[in-house]
Amino acid sequence: MSPLDKALSAAGSAALLAAALLRPSDALAAADQVWPAFVIVAGLILIGLVAQEDGLFKWAGVTLAKRVRSRWGLLAGATLLITAVTATLNLDTAVVFLTPVFVALTRAVGKEDGPYVYLCLMLANAGSLFLPGSNLTNLIVSGHGGISGGRFLAQMWDAATLATVATVVAVAWAWRRDLAAEAPPELDPGRPHLGLGLAAVLAALVVVLAFPEPAPVSLLIGVAAVGWRIARGRESWRRAVGALGLPTLLGLFGLAVGVGTLGRAWAGPHNLLAGLGTYPTIAVGAATALVINNLPAAALLSAQPPPDPYALLVGLNIGPNLFVTGSLAWFLWLRVAMIAGARPSIARATRTGLIAVPLAVLAAGAALG
Repeated sequence: MSPLDKALSAAGSAALLAAALLRPSDALAAADQVWPAFVIVAGLILIGLVAQEDGLFKWAGVTLAKRVRSRWGLLAGATLLITAVTATLNLDTAVVFLTPVFVALTRAVGKEDGPYVYLCLMLANAGSLFLPGSNLTNLIVSGHGGISGGRFLAQMWDAATLATVATVVAVAWAWRRDLAAEAPPELDPGRPHLGLGLAAVLAALVVVLAFPEPAPVSLLIGVAAVGWRIARGRESWRRAVGALGLPTLLGLFGLAVGVGTLGRAWAGPHNLLAGLGTYPTIAVGAATALVINNLPAAALLSAQPPPDPYALLVGLNIGPNLFVTGSLAWFLWLRVAMIAGARPSIARATRTGLIAVPLAVLAAGAALG
């Protein structure tokens, strides 16, 4: 267990215990609001693990790089791939399984750092506005209303699309001198196995879109897919549990319940949001996410139904691109990129975010009206 996992686990346990002892009814209500978010992300990460083992992510990324010969075409293709995985399988799944693909593409041309590695992080955050399951914050904030995936998509489509486009434009500008003109030809994508992984991904997409409460079914699909692989000797429970990052997830769950309990006992956050318009609400969401991480921030700011939940989500999801404290995806991205052989720079990512976040916020806020 890493020092970060230990710290989050300890803080989450303390917050959960304090909430349960001091305000048991509020703690139970907070837990009832946030548990679906953590259950669905666990299921989606397990599904992503199976899809990765089938070679779907590597095949998609390398095939894209080999077939697209212009830097702008490659940028557009990478955008579609990252956004599709983020929207359907959650931003954390995207950074865990796609970052190594883009690190491999970058290292194949003799570089240790490159735009697509940072694009993966930036789009994972900014592109997580399409579906409830795309980000835990979406599920926490929308937890009061039981909003279906289809309704959520209809409400957020314009804002999510504009935020994605604005983020890509910003990354392209920040890395304009580094974008490769051609993809490395020596990489072999191999052949993906179009079986269990693809079926699980498609099933999860249907569940997220059609079910008002997709969390239990998504987890069932993920556990069943991994369990089938384990039974056939092609996977291990230890690796599956490691992919989930349970200490981090449980720690964040405890923190979310703790601050969610605080938000029910103290009306300050709700009263603050009640007097704000679209852009100030976005700013509060972004600032709170950067201070305490966007998952506890979502629980705090939506402990009582927020007046403008969609504007709040824009801040909670896009704001974290400014600094590493903003989202779990940042920590996962750093860890996975270093394991894959890259040297990701927090400073370079933050400089990119300083360009990307204002553009994406302005675009998404305009779409929300």
